[in-house]
Amino acid sequence: MTAALSTTSHVSARYLMAFARQPYYIASTLLQPVIWLLLFGHAFQDIVQIPGFSSSNYISFLTPGVVMMTSLFSNGWSGMGYVLDIERGILDRFLVTPVIRGALISGELIYSALLTAIQTVIILALGWVSGAAFHSALGLVLCVVAALLLGTAFASFSNALALLLRSQQAIIASSFLVLPLAFLSVTFLPRALLPEWIRTISSYNPVDWAVQVARDSLGGSPDWAYIELHLGMLAVLAVICAWLSTRAFRAYQRSV
Repeated sequence: MTAALSTTSHVSARYLMAFARQPYYIASTLLQPVIWLLLFGHAFQDIVQIPGFSSSNYISFLTPGVVMMTSLFSNGWSGMGYVLDIERGILDRFLVTPVIRGALISGELIYSALLTAIQTVIILALGWVSGAAFHSALGLVLCVVAALLLGTAFASFSNALALLLRSQQAIIASSFLVLPLAFLSVTFLPRALLPEWIRTISSYNPVDWAVQVARDSLGGSPDWAYIELHLGMLAVLAVICAWLSTRAFRAYQRSV
């Protein structure tokens, strides 16, 4: 166990050192969320006057959705690191060392989770400065947890695609899932104002689960039964996707 933890920390440190050489990465991934939050949020702030809208403050309503979109987008690129390591022969060199194989996956996921947490805190801070109202510290923590679970699931999915397809184009194509998944959820509008077919799809959409968990948690009257159920569903999804990435890693090992 000690060896596994030590190896995992070293793998995470490798990614962190690479990040330290390009700290603008956080800024680049936050550019689009800032546009959504500050421009879209203020441009459509009067949308709350539509009958049936569930909030009186559109920035408060939109901020959890932007958090989840950012988590989805940044973690959807996670597999690109594996593709580059494969193309440069780095992953193959790791496989001929005594490094614990699971640490190569868990170390990268920990690094992705750390970046997701930083991005989430920054967006919540921007939302608060822009006028969003957050009603409890626990709600902020649960919002971060939901973003981490959603991000881990999609990072693992992206890693699995990278290890199976070994193509940058496949990772780029998967990034186009962000906007469809966001629009097929309660990210921009409350459920009551969505078309019936979108409401049906959204009930199976993990982005919808995460957005609603964060929104309920940050609101003044949280639905704890919904929050507990859907945090559990996000955790199950993260475990399933992590298992898929592990299987993909083993398939890659057998192919070299």
